[in-house]
Amino acid sequence: LSEMREKGRSFADVLAEAQALGYAEADPTFDVEGIDAGHKLALLASNAFGIPLDFDKVYCEGITKITTQDVEYAEQLGYRIKHLGMAFRRKQADGSDAIELRVHPTLIPENKLLANVNGVKNAVLVNSHPLGQSLYYGSGAGAGATASAVVADVMDLVRVIAVEGNGHHVPHLGFQPSELVNTRRLHTLDNVGVLADITRILSGLGINIEAILQQPAHKAGQVPVIILTQSVVEQKINQAIAEIEALENITAFALKN
Repeated sequence: LSEMREKGRSFADVLAEAQALGYAEADPTFDVEGIDAGHKLALLASNAFGIPLDFDKVYCEGITKITTQDVEYAEQLGYRIKHLGMAFRRKQADGSDAIELRVHPTLIPENKLLANVNGVKNAVLVNSHPLGQSLYYGSGAGAGATASAVVADVMDLVRVIAVEGNGHHVPHLGFQPSELVNTRRLHTLDNVGVLADITRILSGLGINIEAILQQPAHKAGQVPVIILTQSVVEQKINQAIAEIEALENITAFALKN
């Protein structure tokens, strides 16, 4: 994503170079579909929250559908796209805790620290009490980083030979509950009233629009439109997507958070 933003290169081109340099596997599925990040997130959440290790509870979405257009549009809106793993502990209505685990492309304001973690560098941002936010930053790929991680794991195994279970059961919320800023890129026919139809659907669901970018029409009369919403729960944005996709003037829809 850093190379796509800085040099305008395509995803396929950057991936091929990352594989040649040893930063991505020969089979890149785990790297680009969020599975490797999901494994790491499950481990971090288990340690942070004292819960059983359960990768199946992590929602994973990759970056293979992101285009240089998406990266450019995010820049115009003052954001950068990062592949983020997020773990939240939330209070439910009855006062009990629940955990939410998700990995997907995420819009981050360009002035935030996480937005400026580039290349093979990784970062972990922790919110805790009473410290607040703390950031841990370093190399996430390459021979040295991998060797260091392997040695650290071996040392941990030597120290802890046997463990009776891991943590306590906490319910998982799944992918739906969070309120997040969302951006959607769609392609419409160059007809009168298209934007009015889209804004009517969003307004009817109580979704507030932060910004709209409408680009010049491409060939075949298709117009790229980028919509940035204010924070909205997943259920509402998913319902809006279904209704907008049903409009006869919509020709394509790309989903980006």
